[in-house]
Amino acid sequence: MGKVHLVARDVTAREIALTITGVSKLFDGRQILSNVDAQVRHCEFVSVLGPSGCGKSTLLRLIAGLAPLDGGSVILFDEEVRTPSADVGFVFQTSNLLPWLSVRDNLLLGVSLERNAARPSEAQLADLVETLGLTGFEASLPHQLSGGMRHRVAIGQALVRNPRVLLMDEPFGALDALTRDRLNMELLRIWQRDRKTVVLVTHSISEAVLLSDRVIVMSERPGTIVEDVAIDLPRPRDPSRTREDPAFGDYVVRLSRLMGVE
Repeated sequence: MGKVHLVARDVTAREIALTITGVSKLFDGRQILSNVDAQVRHCEFVSVLGPSGCGKSTLLRLIAGLAPLDGGSVILFDEEVRTPSADVGFVFQTSNLLPWLSVRDNLLLGVSLERNAARPSEAQLADLVETLGLTGFEASLPHQLSGGMRHRVAIGQALVRNPRVLLMDEPFGALDALTRDRLNMELLRIWQRDRKTVVLVTHSISEAVLLSDRVIVMSERPGTIVEDVAIDLPRPRDPSRTREDPAFGDYVVRLSRLMGVE
């Protein structure tokens, strides 16, 4: 498939937080990503959909500077990405909490390990704990928390450094539907309050529509962008009300067809 560059609407350079141009990546001689082009605006929530193995997670790692490019460029806030940046927080698929540390100490783990990281004040930390819905659990160990609470701590680990961009690699994929819905509401609440730039990789079409301003759809491997769909649903969004909107169902059907799900 040839190079595809689709953007939902025209933007100026001033508005753009992230520009991905002609990005390619190989592993063991196999092409994983091919000529990926995309832009993400400041404070925009963008989800990435695509079949398993198409390079969605790899794309996030390239944006984060966690892996080298084999072609193309990633520009974040007018700087080319070559190494990890304090401007970027990364939430992985699993909540990698240290079992012997409390919620408070797990939240502070990243800033404790990085010599030059800015440590939040006690007031800022308390505000983050409240935002995450973990007030009263600061001294709890991971095994004393529910799965959803552990994922909230993992999100907090990324937020504690107050990054400008939040990258999320299917953080709720292993959770049951009810817990996932609750965490989607928490994520919406946090994003609507702080308005960070968010790129979320997910396999859930309905989750992508519920959360996003735009949904990027990727092809089979080697992954490239086949369509960029603007989600024109009113905000703030509530899962129950938003899902009752006929436009929500239309977006789900459109994206399902793009994904080959009939």
